Amino acid sequence: MTGRTLSYALRIDIEADPARVWAALTEDAKLARWLSSNAQVVAREGGSFRGSVDREIEMLAHIDVFLPGRRLRLIHLPSPSLPPADSAGIDDVLLEARAPGTLVRVLGSGFPSAPPWDRLFQRHYAGWRLSIARLKVYLEKNMDGGPTAKGTVT
Repeated sequence: MTGRTLSYALRIDIEADPARVWAALTEDAKLARWLSSNAQVVAREGGSFRGSVDREIEMLAHIDVFLPGRRLRLIHLPSPSLPPADSAGIDDVLLEARAPGTLVRVLGSGFPSAPPWDRLFQRHYAGWRLSIARLKVYLEKNMDGGPTAKGTVT
């Protein structure tokens, strides 16, 4: 390994309040609707996060930062389906209230910069990009049972 790592930054504006976005990230039934059908979360500091952002490679992560409505940091655990690495991949999901909704940032870091990780990193990055787009549709189309644009519950 070279010791170098890859990182990325994604952002999306979602017309839903931070509480709804947070619930979609931290409740099993909601997470499984927009991330992957096998998604599970033990929503607490020291908990776990399981899912697949690219719909193929399962991610298992330890939750080391859990700030309700604001921040969820995931430290990827080693997986038998992935090559060994000298560093741990991290996904930091940050929420910020911004009228009329929530700014969501996903910051990824610590991914090895060496074959075969280059391809896996690209899949992970593209997977998060598509996943947060699905999260946006899930919430803005009120598929979570949240309020409609007129303030009524569907």
